[in-house]
Amino acid sequence: MSRIIAGAAGGLRLASVPGDATRPTTDRVKESLFSKLESYDMLRGARVLDAYAGSGALGCEAASRGASTVLLSDKAPKAVTACRKNAAAVQQALAGSGTISVQQSSARAALNSGTWDVVFIDPPYALENEQIVQDMLAVQPHLAPGAIVVVERASRDEEPAWPVGYHRFALKKHGETVLYYVEPDPESENAAESTEDNSSEDIVESEE
Repeated sequence: MSRIIAGAAGGLRLASVPGDATRPTTDRVKESLFSKLESYDMLRGARVLDAYAGSGALGCEAASRGASTVLLSDKAPKAVTACRKNAAAVQQALAGSGTISVQQSSARAALNSGTWDVVFIDPPYALENEQIVQDMLAVQPHLAPGAIVVVERASRDEEPAWPVGYHRFALKKHGETVLYYVEPDPESENAAESTEDNSSEDIVESEE
């Protein structure tokens, strides 16, 4: 069972999604992810979208650490049920300091539904990279200045080809999981030519 690691709801146990259709982010990966976001001061007062929410663990962690509004979105009924249970538990711990909403919808609909400072795109590993690219294009007009999109994928898979207007500035490998940290880069007209061109600026970390 997953838990909230830190913040107002730290230590709270979260409900899981029954079955094996979802792939929860491990606590080790989650701790690394949120430590990095906090090092950029990205969470306090942030508008956060958890687009493939599953149990809502990532969005709930963001709320516990100071995000002002969080949307948990998933199209699977069992996932939505878990999200609602977890959102209610975390919301109680927050004592009115933040708002967590749950929406049963496709990721694409959620990506288009607001303005976001932090977006988590953590789909099933079986989802093709092309769908990730389409998600990134869909959310692009809805990203606030300075926003970060975190994409979680299997480390054995190829890195997605980020669309024009994005720059992957860091990645962190955790065994079979890799986290890509991507930001809007509207001034870079040639961003789509090759991520390799900017490799000297990227932060690449690996943890076995």
